[in-house]
Amino acid sequence: MGQALTLREVNWQRSENGSAHHTDKYPGKELVVRRGQAFTITLTFSGEWKTGQGLTFIAETGPRPSLQAKTQAVFDISKPASKDTWGAVVQSTSSGSARISISSPATAPIGRYRLSVRVTLAGRSSTLNIGTFVLLFNPWSKEDVVFMPNAAECNEYVLEEFGVLFVGSSFYMHSFGWNYGQFQAGILDICLSILDRSLEYRRDAAADVSRRNDPKYVGRVLSAMVNSPDDNGVLMGNWSGEYSGGKSPNSWNGSVAILVNWKQSGYKSVRYGQCWVFAAVLATVLRCLGIPSRAISNFNSAHDVDENLTVDEYYDAAGNPLNTGEDSVWNFHVWNEGWFTRSDLGSSYDGWQVLDATPQERSEGIYRCGPASVTAVKEGDVDLKHDVPFVFAEVNADRVAWTYDSATRNKKPLHTDTRSIGQSISTKAVGSYARVDVTNTYKYEEGSQKEREIFEKAHKKMVPDAELRGTSARLLEIIPKPYISGKFKVDSPLEVGKDVNLILILSNLTSVARNVKANITAWAIVYTRKPIREIWKDTLSVTLAANEEKQLPIKITYAEYQQRLTTDNMIQITALCQVQSGTEVLVQRELTMTNPPVDMKVLGEAKVNKAVEVEVMFTNPINEEVKDCMLRAEGNDLLNGSLKINVPSLKPNETSAVQFEIIPTKSGTKQLLINFSCDKFSDIKAFETINVAK
Repeated sequence: MGQALTLREVNWQRSENGSAHHTDKYPGKELVVRRGQAFTITLTFSGEWKTGQGLTFIAETGPRPSLQAKTQAVFDISKPASKDTWGAVVQSTSSGSARISISSPATAPIGRYRLSVRVTLAGRSSTLNIGTFVLLFNPWSKEDVVFMPNAAECNEYVLEEFGVLFVGSSFYMHSFGWNYGQFQAGILDICLSILDRSLEYRRDAAADVSRRNDPKYVGRVLSAMVNSPDDNGVLMGNWSGEYSGGKSPNSWNGSVAILVNWKQSGYKSVRYGQCWVFAAVLATVLRCLGIPSRAISNFNSAHDVDENLTVDEYYDAAGNPLNTGEDSVWNFHVWNEGWFTRSDLGSSYDGWQVLDATPQERSEGIYRCGPASVTAVKEGDVDLKHDVPFVFAEVNADRVAWTYDSATRNKKPLHTDTRSIGQSISTKAVGSYARVDVTNTYKYEEGSQKEREIFEKAHKKMVPDAELRGTSARLLEIIPKPYISGKFKVDSPLEVGKDVNLILILSNLTSVARNVKANITAWAIVYTRKPIREIWKDTLSVTLAANEEKQLPIKITYAEYQQRLTTDNMIQITALCQVQSGTEVLVQRELTMTNPPVDMKVLGEAKVNKAVEVEVMFTNPINEEVKDCMLRAEGNDLLNGSLKINVPSLKPNETSAVQFEIIPTKSGTKQLLINFSCDKFSDIKAFETINVAK
């Protein structure tokens, strides 16, 4: 008898497999490959292995692998695999070693697999452990349900580690950079552990793992796990304007710190996130696992709690926004789209699917949202799963403003608006930092006949009771035609540190003189338009001659708003105009105050493993000293983790120039992100694109 066969060496061919599978960016020693595509390994045996002797491979994933659940595969060296099975083919042999091509089906569950080989020699068989590898979704394979035919889109939505998020308001949109970092050290492991900590896995681990072949299932699980309710997921939300005990949502520059923090704390939810943070972290996890994904920003986004397609907003007689009622309209909301087919709905619903990890409403008892087909949203198919009614309302609901008297509990409709919800739906362009408007993928043109037809179709399904459905139409009849109209005009740049100068323009729409009393309030809000602190109020009385337009100047000084602004830098100004013997008219505007700029320059050419200096400059624009200044910087392959630098206090108009060095570890296009804060300005962001030479 010869000695028993053992494995002397395993060569996973990481670099060859990595470039063939678009997985060469994952760090570490473990092989990462995509399903539905062959990969090659070389096994070197000690002992008497000869070509043609029986080799049977076993690939297993999850805690209780089984053939039936497709979490285990047993396959001999044979012909290449068919579409639905695993297979192995010997490519070449040389003394005691075999180069073997292994292929998985494009329907295999994703995750970490254990690979072993059973060797049969002279009637005796022994099983040798080869090791582990990770299998991911494959957008480059036609057989995979996440297949994305356009290579440039695959590069952007799967392989790009940097993104741009659009925020602000429909009046003033702006953007900042985000480090997705799906290929940074440890992130793939954390993404797999997110799946292993889900409620579904805890309930029935084997069943959960067997369903990981389906991006609909994986996407829905992740939309629950990226938020904290129900399952101690990755991020805790906070919209109070007060963030002690954690980090302000505005302070994050990327997903890596959040995911690493979650793992290192023993899987305690990281504090705090708001919608764009939830969306950006979910985008990281989806891209990391191989599901094409992008972040989508919707301006004037409705949160319609009762799903009746009407969002009610309330004001008191003085014009103050009230926190009554569950509904709200957010200045913007950011969610994700993932790209995959919908075998459950039919091919016309394939393509982009909404997944939203921000915990707004429960779906089947858990805070999660989606996948909702974008096509289903556009066509008003609100009876298709998952959560299409909620997303449809976010981009289509009608708005009704009311005055509410808390003493008598009387409410009176002020105006209805069918056009302002769901504006400028935006995402980053493929291959550039530009904004692309995707509103037309969510709805037909606002005000078109088709758009109203779809609205009615959805409304009938969501509110079957015709009596209830007629509310907004009836309100339009009840609300008398206003005698006046009004609007706010911004009269000077909206910069933190400067006074706010506005003009309230009131126009008499009748041929009779009208006396108007305007109760005007300004509130500091968070971006969900939740009022946090009153800043200023005033009452103006004016007489408008027949058909006259008058301009009333309004000034809110820096001293008045300085201490009250939230880190979102947003002010909501409202004028509730009472017209003598006529109706009340509501005039409103959101103001987004801009921070002073911070400038960054790279002082020299960036080369791999060579230090290069970066200079960051900030000028204090206000007439007071600014203190507690802090600069944070991060950038994949440029800095190890993030850098924190304390910056000395700055007198009025003084400029600080801070220098630090970066040492790039890889060549290619990289982004350096900075975030500057002090006691008067929070989270001023900038990023610089750096081309690193070999």
